[in-house]
Amino acid sequence: MVFHTANMRSCIHSIYLLVYIFFCIFPLVFCKLTSNQTDVMINVSRQLNISNSPWNAAKEPNVCQWKGVTCNSTLNNSVVSLSLSGFGLSNSSFLPMLCHIDSLQSLDFSNNSLTSIPIEFFNSCGGIDELKSLNFSNNMLVGSLPTFQKFPGLESLDLSFNHLSGNIDSQLNDLSALKNLNLIFNNFNGSVPSRLGKSRVLERLELSVNNFTGSIPMDIGTYGNLILIDLSRNMLTGVIPESVGNLTRLQILILSSNQLNGAIPVGLSRITKLQRFAANQNKFVGSIPSNITKFLKNLDLSYNEITGEIPSEFLLPSNLHTVDLSYNKLHGPIPESISPSLVRLRLGSNNLSGPISSVRFASLQNLMYLELENNTFTGMIPTEIGSCTKLALLNLAHNELNGTLPVELGHLTNLQVLKLQLNKLGGDIPGQIGGLNILSILNISWNSLNGTIPSSISNCGKLLSLNLQGNDLTGSIPDNISKLNYLLELQLGENKLRGRIPSMPLKLQISLNLSSNLFEGPIPRTLSGLNNLELSGVLPMFNQHVSVNKSGNPELRPAESSSPVSSKNRKSVAMTIVITLAAAVLAVGVVAIIFLLISRRFHKVNDNQLQSWEVLSPPQVIRGNLLTANGIHKSNIDIAKAMEVIASPANIVLKTRFSTYYKAIMPSGASYFVKKLNWSDKIFQLGSHDKFVQELEVLGNLSNSNVMIPLAYVLTVDSAYLFYEFAPKGTLHDILHGSLKYSLDWASRYSIAVGVAQGLAFLHGCTSSPILLLDLSSRSIVLKSLKEPQVGDIELFKVINPSKSTGSLSTVAGSVGYIPPEYAYTMRVTMAGNIYSFGVVLLELLTGKPAVSEGTELAKWVLSNSVRPDKLDHILDFNIIRTSLVVRNQMLAVLKVAIACISVSPEARPKMKSVLRMILNAR
Repeated sequence: MVFHTANMRSCIHSIYLLVYIFFCIFPLVFCKLTSNQTDVMINVSRQLNISNSPWNAAKEPNVCQWKGVTCNSTLNNSVVSLSLSGFGLSNSSFLPMLCHIDSLQSLDFSNNSLTSIPIEFFNSCGGIDELKSLNFSNNMLVGSLPTFQKFPGLESLDLSFNHLSGNIDSQLNDLSALKNLNLIFNNFNGSVPSRLGKSRVLERLELSVNNFTGSIPMDIGTYGNLILIDLSRNMLTGVIPESVGNLTRLQILILSSNQLNGAIPVGLSRITKLQRFAANQNKFVGSIPSNITKFLKNLDLSYNEITGEIPSEFLLPSNLHTVDLSYNKLHGPIPESISPSLVRLRLGSNNLSGPISSVRFASLQNLMYLELENNTFTGMIPTEIGSCTKLALLNLAHNELNGTLPVELGHLTNLQVLKLQLNKLGGDIPGQIGGLNILSILNISWNSLNGTIPSSISNCGKLLSLNLQGNDLTGSIPDNISKLNYLLELQLGENKLRGRIPSMPLKLQISLNLSSNLFEGPIPRTLSGLNNLELSGVLPMFNQHVSVNKSGNPELRPAESSSPVSSKNRKSVAMTIVITLAAAVLAVGVVAIIFLLISRRFHKVNDNQLQSWEVLSPPQVIRGNLLTANGIHKSNIDIAKAMEVIASPANIVLKTRFSTYYKAIMPSGASYFVKKLNWSDKIFQLGSHDKFVQELEVLGNLSNSNVMIPLAYVLTVDSAYLFYEFAPKGTLHDILHGSLKYSLDWASRYSIAVGVAQGLAFLHGCTSSPILLLDLSSRSIVLKSLKEPQVGDIELFKVINPSKSTGSLSTVAGSVGYIPPEYAYTMRVTMAGNIYSFGVVLLELLTGKPAVSEGTELAKWVLSNSVRPDKLDHILDFNIIRTSLVVRNQMLAVLKVAIACISVSPEARPKMKSVLRMILNAR
């Protein structure tokens, strides 16, 4: 009987427990916060005083349903996590109140405008045993690092992207559980802290972009749990301590942009988990440890003073993806055996020698970037290089290469940049070069090429710069060169070209050099239309019968004497004067200069040489509709009229890597962009019409003045056409690097930077899912005015399938110069990647330079020149920085933001909202 009673009681208790759990499935009714926590939260919500606050007890009585509030998942009766990220907070007086919630495990106050943290917060919250994570990143905190007393359970502390300063000494000593410390992008100085918690359980140490001095602490090797160390962009000196080799769990070590010296420690090669080691832009000497790449995926030791030869097994490990040893003092040959998994190899600007034909290129099927420029390599360009079909950039410039250009170069159909200048190459330019239909830069200048310019060059429809000057080319310029619609620069001077001058591409803006050839015949009428070019250099002495008008070209100055020009020096930088002088064919008022530079006889211009366009039949519309609810656009857009417009190539105003833009003037007089997507391209995963329209409708519902939002669409059998507001100023690239660049003062450039940042922050923060950009560059940003940018190509992320690309990742993930280094091995587009690309756009606005100049990426150039604070002024556009001290200070502040965006570490780059806030704070 007793046994029966005990069982009965046990059953009753079980029933009570089940009932309690059942009711707690409905927390809105049965399981609420304790009255204490509810009161605290309501009081905090009142004190926040935010308009349209997401914390509103009147609208939502259940605190656990408030935005950013997480309650425990079982009973729902206590708050475990609070995130006030991006709430627009500037007053921190409410913070101590939250410490009355003793169940807190995580507090996130990132992306606000807080300038201080009350001392009461640390005194009170330090007693919460369960508090594990504290995030104050991306605020405006000033002063020294607070002292963290108690906080027994704190594992993660993030104070990055603030304005904190001073030394770090004992403020972190009490943190016995600290695993993650992030203090990047502040103004801390003094020594790198060596006491980082009681228990030495630290796993991630991020201190980059500060002003730390002195050496790396010797006892850093005692933190055996470290998996990431980032000390980049400080002012550290001394050597890498040997104790780092004891960090057996270390995966990432970033020491870039300091003043470290000594040799690379051999002990690093023993860390089996180390995947990434970046120590570029330091003063390291000695030779490279032979086994350092044994376990690495990514190595960057560029811009140092490393000597010796590259070890024979150095490039062979199968895990190796990227290697950058450029700008050192290495000598000897390239190792013959290279890992087939290698994606990027940069060995430029060393003293390397020997033939490159010894390299087994046939196995390098994944190689995308090969940069061997500024060495003394000899021999021929190996035919096997044509097997590297994923190559996007090939730079062999300024070596001692000879022989002919292999026809196999035509197999590199994903090539965007080909630089072979300043070698000893001879023979013909192979016609197969026309197979490189996405090539943007081709430079084979200052060689000994002969023969004619192949007519197939017109098939390189994406060419921006074509430089063949300083050779022995004969024959005439191909008539179809005018089909190079993107061409901004054409250098054909210092050759033996003959015949008449054909019509030139109408978009030439940088320079046209036809000097020192044997041309004759009439001057094409189209040359007088190239009025976007500006001239500089010395104006030669002319016959008294020649009238010269040099208005609009302030950099063009008269010659001081009529002494003859010295013979050409194929390696001379001074030839840029001839290049820019020859650009006189651009201005209407200097037709006499054109005559003297390109002809030995005078002929009348033949008006019949004007180019004509073939008008096609309008495409057959399968489906079309409006996406916008805007009444003005609804009344203006006439789809039938637009289809007539796109039937004529004369209406093409812009081409990007994936799209063609037409200008369509509607019957109402309003202008629109009509963008064509080619459905026949396999990379477009448009699928069914219904699916594509659904994607467009989502995009059409977006609203942001700095984003190109589709207004309507038309589907045909083989194409899709999207309608956008017209941007009369064209692309940012055309304005910034064309003839109107001097009209972009700092006010305009700053407005553009803010506008693009606002657009990207909007796209990254879309509630349904972030919208990423596959090809963010100055060419994908259009200008409605000189202060109103719009980010374009937002639909590509939805309709392009990278796996269907027949070539390299760069075909669908950005243009050369804008592609972040990690894309070489992550093979996926990310927010951090977008931020890197935006950083490059910022650098274009700040420096006035394009993303790639003379074979060097702008981001790399800026990083190498920003190590020393006294060099920062030299990075910025002199024509802008000299305006005023206020402008200079603002530009330096934005430069700091840009450098953060192009950090070699994706994790160190700020989020887009933070970038926007920092740019706004720079004004």
